[in-house]
Amino acid sequence: MIGQVASVSGGPMRPRLPSRDMLLEACAGTTILPHPVLLAACELGRLHRSRCVVAPEAISAIDRMRTELVREIDCWVSANKPQPFGAAYLHSETVGMVIDRIAEFSTAAHAALKHGVPEPNRHYLWQRLSEISLAYSDLAFEIHTGVRKVPDFTAGTPGGPIEADR
Repeated sequence: MIGQVASVSGGPMRPRLPSRDMLLEACAGTTILPHPVLLAACELGRLHRSRCVVAPEAISAIDRMRTELVREIDCWVSANKPQPFGAAYLHSETVGMVIDRIAEFSTAAHAALKHGVPEPNRHYLWQRLSEISLAYSDLAFEIHTGVRKVPDFTAGTPGGPIEADR
């Protein structure tokens, strides 16, 4: 394995999902590293912020763009995740779905600060963001260690494994 870093299991080291903190920064509009997941998360945050201020007829176009970004994240995860152990539990959502919700909750929490939302409601919004971001952190670790599987909805989607093999 000249030129490659080996993992503990002896296989080549794969790129990891970004940390919780980096993901939260990206959803709020700041990316430091050009990681594909962070760039998509940053764009998801922008789309959720746009969704709050556009005319109702523009929302469906924004939602289509969000769906495409979720697929891009899921394609990256599918291509870069290690093989899970045979007994790994299946998570109920894809990583892209989780990140889209983090971007949505981040937008709501930050908007609550700007718009004078009463304290109990503001606290709820920030707690919700905190809990889902902690769950993301656990999920990223479990995927990296092979003890958690995520649904793979990328087959047959543009840029997904079937399309890439042609």
